[in-house]
Amino acid sequence: MKEVAITGIGVHSPIGLDAASVLDSLLELRSGIRRIDSPATGKSYAVGLIEQDFSARFTKMERPLLDRIAQLAVLAAQQASENAGIVNYATFGARAGLFFGTARGGLTTEWSASREFSETPRKTASPYCLMGSMPNAGAAQISIRQQIVGPVVTHTAACASSGLAIADACRHIGCGEIDIALAGGAESTVQPDVAPVFLRLWDALRALADVAEDPATSCRPFARGRSGLALAEGAAFLVLESVEHAQARGANILGYVCGTAVTADAYHMGAPHPRGQAAAMRMALRSAGIEAGDIDYINAHATATREGDGVEAAAIREVFGAEVSRIPVSSTKALHGHMLGATSAMEALVCLLAARHEFLPATAHLDEVSADCEGLHHIRSVERGRPIRYAMSLSAGFGGTNSALVIRPHHPNPSVRGSAT
Repeated sequence: MKEVAITGIGVHSPIGLDAASVLDSLLELRSGIRRIDSPATGKSYAVGLIEQDFSARFTKMERPLLDRIAQLAVLAAQQASENAGIVNYATFGARAGLFFGTARGGLTTEWSASREFSETPRKTASPYCLMGSMPNAGAAQISIRQQIVGPVVTHTAACASSGLAIADACRHIGCGEIDIALAGGAESTVQPDVAPVFLRLWDALRALADVAEDPATSCRPFARGRSGLALAEGAAFLVLESVEHAQARGANILGYVCGTAVTADAYHMGAPHPRGQAAAMRMALRSAGIEAGDIDYINAHATATREGDGVEAAAIREVFGAEVSRIPVSSTKALHGHMLGATSAMEALVCLLAARHEFLPATAHLDEVSADCEGLHHIRSVERGRPIRYAMSLSAGFGGTNSALVIRPHHPNPSVRGSAT
């Protein structure tokens, strides 16, 4: 595929509300996973929570239409646009697009409406509920504020959603339909007072991590005795452009998406299969025009579920063969948790930061590697001064959809490598 320039990044996550703070958290292994207690379920959970209310950033008239997921999406998208030097996209007309990923949409709005209906004698509901809870509400809110009038598309494919969004944006740019796009995702499903049903549904799958004595260490990807994932909230966006368009407007190019892939396992609704993940990684390598040995870092999907991590390790071993013991692998979900529909975009952003700042992110809390995850070059502590030519991010969602992205940094002047976030 034709490389697509990354000219802006924005993020609101449990480990930082901008790229600089996320970078610091990655380097210092600072976790955003906390313990929350849910009175509705009578249980405690380890989650990646953003402990800040953003309602004051929006007017009283706007708030009824803005679920927390939409607030996070709007703020992260605005940050990415400002980082790219863009006030709004009106001047680009239909040559600008927006590609958004979410697994669930406006859950908090939907839950509040359900509770209001069941608890009030008049069975009332807010007239804004549907517009606030629909999956594409975040994308619509961004497009209105940013004046994006080209393609505005919402992708919903569980944990691969924002990876699909980024891949779709790159295809639209690569084939010449548009010049510039905002691509990423958002999710907010862990607020204990408004999302108890969602937490209970995940708990019923036996997929959630046991709350450790130190809650920050609850999510332990690839580890022996791992117990499950830590759900998280957040949003991450990239501004993507054709290289020619970025150069013409004098944009600061941060890096490139140089390979994308989307595949399906065609196997099971909840259980992953290595063939789909292996196919995604191979396709992404072909798309980038590189060999397996050119990859210097893999950000794994690895959620710390008992089955999933071993399946992914098997897929990585299959694709990278003799190179597998050399290529560093880690899962940063141990720090920021599983952001569901936003996780692909978050981890693509992590790959870009790692490549630009020449460090290998670590899998935190990985004291002992599980037998089914052996054979990989696991990174257990941050390694600085490690140049990365190409980084790969892999995501795998319920239903069997997988996405893989290949990212490389842009270093126009070797003397300032890694100097800008």
